[in-house]
Amino acid sequence: SRTTDSRTKDSRTKIVATLGPASESPEVLDAMIVAGVDVVRLNLSHGKVEDHVLRLHAVRASADRVGRVVGVLADLPGPKVRAGQLPDEGVRLVAGETLRLKAGEGASDGTCFQVDYATLIDDLSIGDRVVIGDGAISLRVEEVGDHEVVTRILTGGTTQGRPGVHIPAERLRLHTPTDDDLRLAAIMAAEGVDFLAVSFVRSASDLVKVREAVAPHRPHLVAKIETLPAVAALEEIAAEADAVMVARGDLGIECPLEDVPHLQKRIVRHCVEMGVPVITATQMLESMITSPSPTRAEVSDIANAVFDGTDALM
Repeated sequence: SRTTDSRTKDSRTKIVATLGPASESPEVLDAMIVAGVDVVRLNLSHGKVEDHVLRLHAVRASADRVGRVVGVLADLPGPKVRAGQLPDEGVRLVAGETLRLKAGEGASDGTCFQVDYATLIDDLSIGDRVVIGDGAISLRVEEVGDHEVVTRILTGGTTQGRPGVHIPAERLRLHTPTDDDLRLAAIMAAEGVDFLAVSFVRSASDLVKVREAVAPHRPHLVAKIETLPAVAALEEIAAEADAVMVARGDLGIECPLEDVPHLQKRIVRHCVEMGVPVITATQMLESMITSPSPTRAEVSDIANAVFDGTDALM
């Protein structure tokens, strides 16, 4: 880790860091900024907006103490489809077994997930792939009945809480940005946030809606490319956005994992050619959760993103 502010004088690739419970104390936040953080991300998918406003002001105060200019990015939640509450101990889904999906708000268990998406039955077809949580658990639709969908568990694992249920984006009827996104965007823009990241962008018009919602404020809009429709509309989205994010998490759920590197390079190359700042994100230094040192694969991943021309790493 760099321990002085001198690293900012010749740094071209910027660092975006997510603020969380382990990093929001003044001491840790000061140390992160001294070590090289250029933009602090606030994940609005979790917590109350009032708490994020307090974190925004905490970042401003920390930057003043350290003597650096630091941007703040508020990441809007976007549409979320979730399963009903699982038992406290969670459930283990075993590959080869079946799991039923029903549209509803009730509790879920290891044999049936209630999903808070009213048109679930209508929007799934036999052969579709459904992903649970962060992508570790995947299902294949085998039957679509009048009241439930029967799936086969392709890759199993343990899940708990209210995991996300990922439905193919081209069928998802939830609009982007959501009403909640626009409400949060207006609040954070009024508080002076520098960047707003718009989740699950599918067209340039999604960004226009956010701009209208936050007027007269003018935070920079970051279009998160995390669906195949967004990749197809990359040119128009990049032309409307102030910056673009290669959001490899959901993009890796939408398409085969082996396609993600090609798509990453394509998005970065297009943004470089257009002069639009681009952020590469998701699982960069994932090992920091358990280890003080990165893996060699992580170092190579970061270096290759820099070599490709990415403007920032998150």
